[in-house]
Amino acid sequence: MTEFSGRRVAIVTGASRGIGRAAAVRLAADGYAVVVGYAGREDAARETAATVQGSGGEAIAVRADVADEHAVAELFDAAESSFGGVDVVVHAAGKMTLSTVAELSLDALDDQLRTNLRGTFVVAQQAARRLRPGGALLTFSSSVVGLGFPTYAPYAASKGGVEALTLILARELRGRDVTVNAVAPGPTATELFLDGKDEETIARLAAQPPLERLGTPEDIAEVVAFLAGPAGHWVNGQVVRANGGIV
Repeated sequence: MTEFSGRRVAIVTGASRGIGRAAAVRLAADGYAVVVGYAGREDAARETAATVQGSGGEAIAVRADVADEHAVAELFDAAESSFGGVDVVVHAAGKMTLSTVAELSLDALDDQLRTNLRGTFVVAQQAARRLRPGGALLTFSSSVVGLGFPTYAPYAASKGGVEALTLILARELRGRDVTVNAVAPGPTATELFLDGKDEETIARLAAQPPLERLGTPEDIAEVVAFLAGPAGHWVNGQVVRANGGIV
């Protein structure tokens, strides 16, 4: 098993809430200094950073539109100037708009692709340039790519692109000692997932996994911590479907 030494530094995008926040807190528990990336919810991002600091960890909150290459470069600059480098990037920022293909506006499609696909590409580009040896990039896909739920076409299309990008980048980084993997959660009890769903829909989705419940942000954060750490460093170029067994 690979062993890491010295202080390690993680950038987590979308860390003001949900899976991103849980991942930031979990990585801090493993000793990472954490850069809490956020788009618009400064109060929530600062709360995430304060939670890390309150547990004895190091964290700063930095605002960045993940689809803006200049803002993302500045996010990485902040990590390097504050903590000395970047070892792990967890790109959890995302957007979900549900609609049938026939009814979706193209403006809504463009908005979702900008955040989910272009945003992943921009973050991955900086990670590819700056991650230190022994590092890890974790992108986020979704189990819906394989499940094919109606109304999820725009979201699944964007995440299918994320999976392709992830697998190719893992191969492009040959010789760098940097892993690149995608985490693909199933139905997970986050604000993003629960928004707009009635209780009947939520109950139906929760019953689908053999484990018969929704995932939690903490469930996904444990997968992130494994893939980011020394125990998971032999896993590379994979899509890990963390969904309680939905097929």
